Amino acid sequence: MFRLAQPIFLILALLSIGIVVYHLILRRQRPASIRYSDLSLTNHLKESSRSRETKILPLFRGLAVFFLVLALARPQSGLKSQEITSEGIDIMLVLDISGSMRAEDFSAQNRLYAAKQVIEEFISERQTDRIGLVIFSRQSFLQCPLTLDYKILKELVEKVDFGMIEDGTAIGLAIANAVDHLQLGKGKSKITILLTDGINNSGEIDPITATRVAQAMNIKIYTVGAGKPGRALYPVEDPIFGKRYVYLPNELDEKMLQEIANITGGEYFRAKDEKGLSQIYKEISQMEKTKIKIKEYVEYNELFSNFALFGLILVLGEIFLSNTRYRRIP
Repeated sequence: MFRLAQPIFLILALLSIGIVVYHLILRRQRPASIRYSDLSLTNHLKESSRSRETKILPLFRGLAVFFLVLALARPQSGLKSQEITSEGIDIMLVLDISGSMRAEDFSAQNRLYAAKQVIEEFISERQTDRIGLVIFSRQSFLQCPLTLDYKILKELVEKVDFGMIEDGTAIGLAIANAVDHLQLGKGKSKITILLTDGINNSGEIDPITATRVAQAMNIKIYTVGAGKPGRALYPVEDPIFGKRYVYLPNELDEKMLQEIANITGGEYFRAKDEKGLSQIYKEISQMEKTKIKIKEYVEYNELFSNFALFGLILVLGEIFLSNTRYRRIP
């Protein structure tokens, strides 16, 4: 950064340039000191190079005055630094990896693939929040603890796949697992984003009971139900004919997901395709903004001596040249 601490002197600097320009113009129009009746004998004479060079002396003088006055304006260069403080949010992403997530109504891949892509986009949009990942099927386990290392988190999201846990849907157990790890967080607020496409059919903990525990700990839960209404196309491995596709009904307990969100002050969303799912996570990201306070500090260095020195050099140069090479004899 560059600034003038006393910018009023800049006006004087501009005036000095104007005076020099005026002096040069006036000098051209000034009448001769000695008048002759006829100058025809000297018309063929050319102006000497030294005579032309003497015209730079007023320029020396003008620039010298300009830099000296500019030095009085106290030019300064500054280095800006920032102090950023934030009220970070602890976010636990809870992802269903049960067999029903193989349905291919979201993309050419499957629901799990689409969910992983959207989750990685969500992580990229956060800055100062600690984010973790819990995956679940018949059981639930922590794939990644709360962290600010988003690169590692994305790599662990990418590694999530079917078959890591026995098939089933333990929503209550997943919520309890997320709450257990969130209570250790130091964030000003704590939220869980639960994505599932099924109904709770496994685990020893009821989803509503786990939700009541989250409510007691001030943990907000956003629930996302994935899948188009009606039937969806599922891949099936046939021992005789190999891989084939069948239509199966979507089993999604929207009433329960709505209740979970309502109890904790969250919100329920229904994702019917990959685009909708992406929009839901963006909406949640906007709703859960981290408050960031930025204080700016600028440290200025004085440049007075540089401009003053340059101006003095020009003054001395003008004096030296006007008394040596360009000295004029009246």
